[in-house]
Formats: sequence, structure tokens, C-alpha cells
Amino acid sequence: MSQERTTMRKIRDVLRLYHENRRSHREIAESLGLGRTTVQDYLRRAAETGIVWPKDAGLDDVLLEAKLFRAGYRDGKRRPEPDFRDVHRELKQKGVTKHLLWQEYRGRHPDGYEYSWFCEHYRAFKKTIDPVLHQDYKAGEMLLVDWAGLKMPVADPKTGEVKDASIFVAVLGASNLTYAVAKADEKLENFIAAHVEAFEYMGGVTELVIIDNLKTGVSKANYYDPDINPTYADLAGHYGVVVLPTRVRAPRDKAKVETAVLIVERQILAPLRHRTFFSVAELNVAIAELLETLNERPFQKLLGNRKSLFAETDQKALRPLPPNRYEFAHWKEAVVHPDCHVELFTHRYSVPFKYQGKTVNLRYNQNTIEVLCKSERIASHRRSDIKAGFTTVREHLPKEHQDYRDWPPQRLLYRASLIGPSTEAVVQSLIQKAEHPVKSYRRCLGLFRLGKDYGQPRLEAACKRALRLNVSTYKSIKSILQSGLDRQPLPEQQEILAFGHHENIRGPDYFN
Repeated sequence: MSQERTTMRKIRDVLRLYHENRRSHREIAESLGLGRTTVQDYLRRAAETGIVWPKDAGLDDVLLEAKLFRAGYRDGKRRPEPDFRDVHRELKQKGVTKHLLWQEYRGRHPDGYEYSWFCEHYRAFKKTIDPVLHQDYKAGEMLLVDWAGLKMPVADPKTGEVKDASIFVAVLGASNLTYAVAKADEKLENFIAAHVEAFEYMGGVTELVIIDNLKTGVSKANYYDPDINPTYADLAGHYGVVVLPTRVRAPRDKAKVETAVLIVERQILAPLRHRTFFSVAELNVAIAELLETLNERPFQKLLGNRKSLFAETDQKALRPLPPNRYEFAHWKEAVVHPDCHVELFTHRYSVPFKYQGKTVNLRYNQNTIEVLCKSERIASHRRSDIKAGFTTVREHLPKEHQDYRDWPPQRLLYRASLIGPSTEAVVQSLIQKAEHPVKSYRRCLGLFRLGKDYGQPRLEAACKRALRLNVSTYKSIKSILQSGLDRQPLPEQQEILAFGHHENIRGPDYFN
């Protein structure tokens, strides 16, 4: 049934329900699925044009429409209708409404249709085009991304080993401009790089990025308060976009990108299925060629193509790219140790001393490491691969510790002597064995902290036992205190030497 016949049938139903069944405007609107203003408009026109119901029920649709809308007919010709393809295109612009477009239409055609007719026929037009194309996305508002289900084989030219490359797909909401790129895998680093390349392909940044709860982007799926991967959140902050995961089991939220994935698979990947590629870069050259063809292919129901629609809508509304390209970085939480350092892969980096004991975030890549506290960068260092090493900025340390390289051991030994001779002997051992001055300071601080936690007498007893057993390390002394062995009688020297004399076994006199 045509749209005109459907509309006239509803007009007849409105007149019948009102005049014959005595129904209210609200009841008629709910029964027929019309707006109350539409019902009122039909009844007003019938009253103004002198239509008597049910007397005029026998009129055919053409005559009934002519009487109701006779102001729109001249010499028996139908009044001009709007081009709903243009209406659909204009509605993608920010701030443009149907009412504004209707006003412009009536300005060009004073004898044109009323607003209710305009809206009803536009809704009917949207049903005739691709459901994905007729979704209401504003220009520059949304980029939808996903991995394609279909992968492309890439052969190693040396070994002949074949590995599957993943295809990243991104599509703009308003214009449907599509981007696709192959990556060796779907790990976080490639996921981030694909976003950066997509933004650069579009030449700007949208307000939102919609993802399908991918594990690489969303740590914990929740529509209202999702946990976004820290690196992905860092990317979003760099480009000033908001990441919104789709609702779980809500296919309509991601219909556009799923359609884009299907189109990429059919129009780009399928035509390449018989070709052999020896690198991901070679595959991407082939994808780029077919991608241009895809974006320049004319729409079936709308004017233009993805590129022309992009130029008219999204391109004007996208925000500019930031001056610097985003650099991939990992994130990790760490606690600032008492010696004003944080540890990353056994290397230690200094942090301003006022952050001692606080939990901070480490943002690091191959070249640098940044330390952030509540999103504020508090330290930055060049990345070091030296195991168990230290990278220290002198100003990060407390004033009394800034010259730690010149500390006399007597300073630590004097503090230890106030606790007892065994503690002093242990501190002497720690100083001698340390590979780095900061390391000895760190271990001695830990030892003194045990004196605060367990009491100095117990610390002295634990150090005495550790010396007797030749295990004078921070961890061993802490274990003695935790297990309460410091309260037990000391073992006799004979027990210690029960296995015979050995040059590596030293007695307590060794430290005197």
C-alpha cells in the first residue's frame, strides 16, 4: 500500500472515530498511532473545508484529499513536495531541526504541505533507506570502532609461516566514511595505533568513540560506569574524546559499525582472498586502494557517496587533531618507598619526597617514564634497563638527604648504636654489602622501622640472633621478629658448628 493511500485511510479513520464514535483527540491519536496535533489538524481542515461526515465518506481519496488540502492544488496539479534526501542530509548538521527545514520549505513554497504532513512523510522516507544510514547521528559526533571477524593471512617470506592479520574498522556516524587497516594482532598497542591512524585518516576528532566492550579497551564492561583500560583512557584524554562502550547484548547500539565491518569484509577483504601477502604493510597498501573505491561508491537511496557526504557533514564538525601524535605508553600503579623512589622492572626512579608512601601511576614507554599523582605529573625520567639500579634527581630527596653520596657511615652507625651493639653490627654489615649508597640507606631505614614496630629491645635481640646465625639481612631480621624467635634462647655456638668448620661460616666475633 502506497504512503498516500495509507495517509488517506488514517484521515478517514480520524473523521469516523471523531464524528461517528465520539472519541476524543487523545483517544484517536493513541488508537491510530498519530500525534494529537496531527489529529487536530485533520479535523480542523475538515471543518474549514465543509466536509460533512459520514455524508462525504463516499468521496474517493483523490477528491477527499483535494478538498482537505485544496490550498495545495493549482490547476489540478499536486503541490510541490520537499526532497527528503536533502532533508535527511541536512538533519545531520548540528542545530538543524525538522521544523527549521519545514520553515525553509514553506518559504520556497508558500502553498506547500503543513508541518505534520512533512514529519509523517519524512518518517516514511527513512523506512525506505538502509536502516543503518537512516540512524540519526549528528555531524562530528561519533566514531564507531570494532575488529572484523574475518582475518587475512600473511606469509613470512623467509620461513613460509602463515599468520592471520586482524582488520580494524572505524566508521563515522553521520557520513558513514569508513576506515580499515590491518594489524598483526589485536593487542593493546595495535589497538591504540589503529585509533591514531583512523583519526589521522578522518583529519579530525569526533566527540565520542563507541566500542563494543573489547577487552583491549574496556577492563570491566558496564554501560553506566565502565572501567576503561588506562592506556585507552590516556589516548582519549590526548585527543579529547569520550569513550562509550555499547550495552551488553544490545545489537542496535553497534549496528552501524557491524554493517561497516560486513561491507569491508565483502568489498575489500573478499576481493583480496586470492592474493598472497608477505607483510602487513603490503596488505595495507591493497586495503587502502579498495578503501578509496568503497568510500567513493554512490549510495543507492541517497545522493552522493561517503566521501561527498563526509565533506558536507562530518568534516566541517570534526575537532582538529592535537599538535602531537599520541605515543603509546603502558601504565602501572606503584607506591613511593621511604627512600623517595618507585620501582619499575627492578630499576628505581626518584620522586619528590613529599609523596613518600603515596600510591602513584607510572606511565612508561621504551624511552621515558613519567610518575603521576592524581593526574599531575610529579617526575619524569629517561628509561633505564640497568637491573637493580637507581636514577635519582638530587632535588627529589629531603634536604638532609640530598648529599647521600657523602653520608658518613657513622651517621647510620651512631643511630644503630643507640639501640644496641648487635643492631650496630648489622647496620655495619648492610653498609658494606650494599651495591649502592641509596640501597644501604633503604635497608637501614627498614631496620629502624622494625624497631618502631616491635620495639628497640626486640630489634636488638633479633639482630643478635641474626648475627649468631650469620643471616644479618633485613628480611631475615623481620622474619625473626614476626615469628617471635627473638624471645627464644640463643643457640649455642656448638650447635651452629655442628656440621663442621667451613670458611663461609662466621661467628658473632666477626663483626666486633
